[in-house]
Amino acid sequence: MKQKKAIVIGGASGIGKGITDALLANRYEVGITGIEKDIIKNLQDSGKENLIIEYLDCITDDISATMTELIERLDGLDVLIFSAGIGNLNKNIGYEIENNANQLNVLAFTEIADWSYRFFEKQGYGHFVGISSVSGLFGSRVAPAYHAAKSYQIAYMEGLRQKASKDRKSGISIYITDIRPGFVITPLTEGKRLFWASTIETAGKQIYRLIHKKATIGYVSKRWQIVAIIIKILPRWIRNRM
Repeated sequence: MKQKKAIVIGGASGIGKGITDALLANRYEVGITGIEKDIIKNLQDSGKENLIIEYLDCITDDISATMTELIERLDGLDVLIFSAGIGNLNKNIGYEIENNANQLNVLAFTEIADWSYRFFEKQGYGHFVGISSVSGLFGSRVAPAYHAAKSYQIAYMEGLRQKASKDRKSGISIYITDIRPGFVITPLTEGKRLFWASTIETAGKQIYRLIHKKATIGYVSKRWQIVAIIIKILPRWIRNRM
């Protein structure tokens, strides 16, 4: 049986690392990108089998060149997972920092999603997975840009799913999966009081199962789907107080 190939953008840490570990455990060959040079060096020195690591700053580096190089080193691509992201609480941090986050969460996400879809079109098959968030279902005064960016990702992937559904009728087998995590315990959230929080390992395993099933939309953990339903029916005056 042919070994499947995956790329995880942002796979060196956080949720991306959990996904990478789950893919490796299920005998995928995986290429990952990250921005933390010390973590990347440790991974390169670890000698893990079936793992290729590349440094990539999605805001400043040539994304297309890095993607092409990774695919050449993997000798193919079945699944691409976008798990990179920046979030800032709004403490009067100003436009510059908010816009820096948008360059990754919106612009780089769009470039990678579009590049992936076009690659899969030429190949005739493929699977794009975006790690959005439950946060994309509502606005928030404490992180307006982050919530707005995740809402953008959700809507963009819905558009890609519509296109993929049409393309499958003509024999091009492309699938789009939108993963919407709730709270996940990462170095950025460790020590904070969070409810229904998953570990990186648990989140990675659940996301792998959703990828394997080619799910359309998935919540991590599943309980967050309850929150999503409640958010949709909440009156505006209550949401304004959240």
